[in-house]
Parts: sequence; C-alpha cells; structure tokens
Amino acid sequence: MLTKIAFALTAVSALVLAGSAFAAKPSGSSSITGPYLVTTSSTGSPVTAASTTTPKFGDTVTFNISTSLTGNPFVNLICYGNGIGYDSWAAFWPTTGSFVLGSGGWTSGAADCTAKLVMYVNSTRVKVLASTSFHVGA
Repeated sequence: MLTKIAFALTAVSALVLAGSAFAAKPSGSSSITGPYLVTTSSTGSPVTAASTTTPKFGDTVTFNISTSLTGNPFVNLICYGNGIGYDSWAAFWPTTGSFVLGSGGWTSGAADCTAKLVMYVNSTRVKVLASTSFHVGA
C-alpha cells in the first residue's frame, strides 16, 4: 500500500513539474535593434535615421522593436558610467517611443547603455524579451 502511495505522489509531482516547465516557455519571438538617432526635419517633424555613428550625450534615440508576445511592449533604457545613473522607460505602443540621452542626474559625459524590450507579466513584474547594448559618446 505504501508503495502505491509513493508511486502516486511521484507521478503527481512529475506532472506538476512538467506542467510548470511547459508553461514557462513563451511561444513567439522578439527583437530590438538600434539605437537610431531621431532628428528634426526642416518642417519640424521628427525623422528617424538609421545611424552607424555612436550616439552622443544629448541626442534623442529610438529603437526598432518587434514582438509577437505582447501588444503593449515597453523599452527600459539603463545607462551608467562616469558617476551617472540613468533609468528611463517608454511605451512602444501605439507609437514608437524615444529617449533623450541625458537627465538631471546625467548632465554630461559618456555612458554605456542597455535597452531592454519588456512586457508586463503582472502589475509589478516585467519579463525581458530582448536586449541590446551600446556606448554613448561624450
């Protein structure tokens, strides 16, 4: 009798663990590329340009994102270095967001940055779907 109970408990545990493993795997794909400089046209409209140059402090940048995992993607941009800390968020729905590379705590100088494409799992937790890193010149 104890053998049957032990076998039943083992089988139930295996099914529970297998179910969690399958539930944790997202189906779909996501990517983030950039940064791309955002400039202003002669008419005052924003223009996004593919850039092969390193963005500099004070530039405005955006990212090209793609995901099939959420209709409400966000980008979290974190930059650090030379005594600065920059952590900014932008919604990339229904339109593309952008970031100014500078803030009250980042008044000059170079930094290393990571942009993370994320989705909210619940009201307090996000899941990183893709990321890209780059350097910002002084």
